[in-house]
Amino acid sequence: MMRSLYTASTGMYAQQLNVDTLAHNMSNVNTTGFKKERVEFKDLLYQVIRRPASGMDINEPVGLSVGLGVKPSAISTIFSQGNLQPTENPLDVAINGPAFFRLEVPGYDDYLYTKDGAFKIDSEGQLVTSDGHLLVGVEPLEEGAYDITIEKDGQVTCMLPGSDENEEMGQLELVTFINPVGLQKLGNNLYQATPNSGEALDWDPEEDHTISLEACYLEMSNVKVVEEMVNLITAQRAYEVNSKVIQSSDEMLQTAANLRR
Repeated sequence: MMRSLYTASTGMYAQQLNVDTLAHNMSNVNTTGFKKERVEFKDLLYQVIRRPASGMDINEPVGLSVGLGVKPSAISTIFSQGNLQPTENPLDVAINGPAFFRLEVPGYDDYLYTKDGAFKIDSEGQLVTSDGHLLVGVEPLEEGAYDITIEKDGQVTCMLPGSDENEEMGQLELVTFINPVGLQKLGNNLYQATPNSGEALDWDPEEDHTISLEACYLEMSNVKVVEEMVNLITAQRAYEVNSKVIQSSDEMLQTAANLRR
């Protein structure tokens, strides 16, 4: 059987996974803090038909080998900065830089992390995510608290009834990772640290000025629709080309089968 049938089939499978990833990116174009993904490929083994030879009387610098196709090697997350969108909501906060919010999530012994800064206040006055996960570092707000402010360094202050001074309620705990691509995605805008990502490194606002918080803003998805559409067209055409290779191989086999007629 012709190698090209199996080789082209690996190309079709690879491009199918590529389209699946692009579809995931496009579907999350309006997801707060979403980071797009990219499929990476590598070639398969080569079948050596004739090795290069060299000796006293023979000098063949180039051999004869045939590649056997392609396979996906990794799906990487691109942690580039998304656009900051103003919301006029003091509980919305965007991270300007490569950091994550630290969360306490029921069912997990360790902290989880997110880039989604659309926070809420629950019935106990705690600062939580839309799913009710507790934001680490901030004390529960007292009843009647108002004028809640989140500073660039993560300090959370508010005004209390009968007081003329801002009351400090704590500081948002932000972390960074040596290899954020190694984080495990759990869905619901949550990440979990893994041995590949390394341990979470606490952010010190006095020493690291590359990171800041922007209150009344949300970091949107870093998916660029036009770029994803171009990638989708490229993947679709590559899929079609591989299907044409299978059709051509089938026609060649049919010609060979009809030689006796």
